[in-house]
Amino acid sequence: MTGRRRLGPDDGPDRLYTVTGGRSRPATDAFDVVTLIVAESAPVPGMQSEHARILRLAEHPIAVVELSAELELPVSVIKILLGDLLEAGRITARHPRFAPRTNRLPDVDTLKQVLHGLQRL
Repeated sequence: MTGRRRLGPDDGPDRLYTVTGGRSRPATDAFDVVTLIVAESAPVPGMQSEHARILRLAEHPIAVVELSAELELPVSVIKILLGDLLEAGRITARHPRFAPRTNRLPDVDTLKQVLHGLQRL
């Protein structure tokens, strides 16, 4: 038997409908499976449990697909929940390809060491 958890009676379409409030699409297209999510605030009392778990998991950057695996929910459901949190200003989302790039070049000494190491091969 694999390490996958068995679906129980609480994991069907009714639960997913409840978790998303009946929505089938996220309010925004800001999320891709590799989009990195970072929590901007801690969970608050009375918050939906899935939202709270996302905020706890996103204390450090985490990809949408990783959240899906951790919460054992489909990516489409995670995107809906993330849309709620983004709208509330509780998370930031950044796609890796849009991450700020530095204009710093490696220093000359490092480049020389790399060149010498390659020449010794």
